[in-house]
Amino acid sequence: MFERVVVATDGSASVERAIDVGLDLADRFDADVHALTVVDVGEVDASPEQLREELRAALESRAESALDVFEGRTDDADVTTALREGRPAAEISAYAREVDADLIVTGTRGRHGENRPLLGSVAERLVRSAPVPVLTVRQLEASPDDEAAAATSG
Repeated sequence: MFERVVVATDGSASVERAIDVGLDLADRFDADVHALTVVDVGEVDASPEQLREELRAALESRAESALDVFEGRTDDADVTTALREGRPAAEISAYAREVDADLIVTGTRGRHGENRPLLGSVAERLVRSAPVPVLTVRQLEASPDDEAAAATSG
């Protein structure tokens, strides 16, 4: 049923369950796993010009760490990792087309989850526009990121 599964990760705590679900599905169907993270150029472009290179470097470092964490959660040496730059939903969709994916797995809320109570903007865009089915996986417990956001917003 599934030959290639793309799991989108942004390194946030809320994507951990999506990683587990994506890996489990791939294992059950003996599918290839592609871990993908996207450096959001919108964040870089929206920052003050004098900070852009520093922000880009920080976002790239976080993206690389997200892929390292992903690889650490699997014993499968055949996980393909990719780091892209652009608009996350568009890049995830494009990557899924490139690798001829059968499924995209993503968390429902990422680093900006406190601003989107039901479905994160990237997940929402993917569900609406991806070329393949998208499995959104919500986090079961509040993450430390969510708890901190709730404490500062209340």
